[in-house]
Amino acid sequence: MRPLRRLACAAALLCLSTPLLASPASPKAGVEYLVMNPPQPTDSGKKIEVTEFFAYYCPHCYAFEPLLAAWVKKQGASIVFKRVHIARDESVMPQQRMFYTLDALGLVDQYHDKVFAAMHQQRLPLDTDEKVFDWAAAAGLPRARFIDTYRSFGVQARMDQAIRKMELYGISQWPMIAIDGRYLTSPYHAHLGSNKDVTETEQQQEALQVMDFLVSKAKADKR
Repeated sequence: MRPLRRLACAAALLCLSTPLLASPASPKAGVEYLVMNPPQPTDSGKKIEVTEFFAYYCPHCYAFEPLLAAWVKKQGASIVFKRVHIARDESVMPQQRMFYTLDALGLVDQYHDKVFAAMHQQRLPLDTDEKVFDWAAAAGLPRARFIDTYRSFGVQARMDQAIRKMELYGISQWPMIAIDGRYLTSPYHAHLGSNKDVTETEQQQEALQVMDFLVSKAKADKR
């Protein structure tokens, strides 16, 4: 897997044979994280904006979600957490549109984990509009209202914004975390400075360490 060169779900267990003299405890720019040039504007004021680029179909995003959710909860009011569902191809578009429909209805927190469960536990592909509508109705959402929102100009605008944000941030693998428009990291990047063989969960935990470092760095940048 070539990071930031092709559209792909990030490979979670890639290890290098030669150490790069860095680690999650002492992250190095260009290794465990990338520096945005130029930085992208945020609208979170004095708080640190943390944005996850993800996809519902992505098994690594699904595996990362519980650890990420716990990390976000631990940060409390010091950050503003956002999600961007990536665009890839026609099979992913219904999932992206579903996310922004739930977002428009104010139901992401309630249904986010349920969508992941539908795809990765129940093995529902959710790769067509009708499959999404059937899932929504089975999950207890009013079918007609969901479909109206799903097909609305507002949801299309959010999808267009997501595509634009992917372009601005150079996102071509996921999950990817942006910190305050200045830094990018991921479980893949967090392990680049090590030659140790680790599990996917350990790699994700390394990413959280790098994110802690970057949030602190972003706070210092704002002073």
